[in-house]
Amino acid sequence: MANKNKKKNRLIFRIIVLIVLAAATVFALYSTLTKGDQEVIREGDQAPNFQLKTVNMEQDTLSLGELEGKGVMLNFWGTWCPPCKKEMPYMQELYPEYKEKGVEIVAVSLDDSRLVIEDFLNDYGLTFPILHDKTYQVNDAYGVGYLPATFFINEDGEVVNKVVGGLTLDKLEGHLQEIVPES
Repeated sequence: MANKNKKKNRLIFRIIVLIVLAAATVFALYSTLTKGDQEVIREGDQAPNFQLKTVNMEQDTLSLGELEGKGVMLNFWGTWCPPCKKEMPYMQELYPEYKEKGVEIVAVSLDDSRLVIEDFLNDYGLTFPILHDKTYQVNDAYGVGYLPATFFINEDGEVVNKVVGGLTLDKLEGHLQEIVPES
């Protein structure tokens, strides 16, 4: 009788383990298949507002809403990304001219460490606003997958262009000209 109960208990334990494994497999498949359904910001969409901590500004945070009425180049980058490093000097070169024309260049770093970003800024002498998206909340809101990714937003807050990959100086300037405010 005791032997029969042991077999019954072992069978129940095995069934429970199989149910848990099946549930984990279903969850993993569901998570993988629905990951591609994330909302992605496209050309013509309204740029989602956000607020992030600043790295090189006197104010602690900056939101997209604070730049209302300006053209905004929103660049997602990381210090580990070679194409990102390559386009930073182009952004710095054009920043003073386009700032006067009403366009703000804002770069959102996805690095883990603020210290790494500060070292990078010192090496490259960047003066445009650098924000830190340590938790990837803005990165996810914009559906950024590959770096660098750049959104060109007009004065009405509409995404005019989205560019994935590094930009040359000429291409960058061409996109900036498209978002210069009319007034």
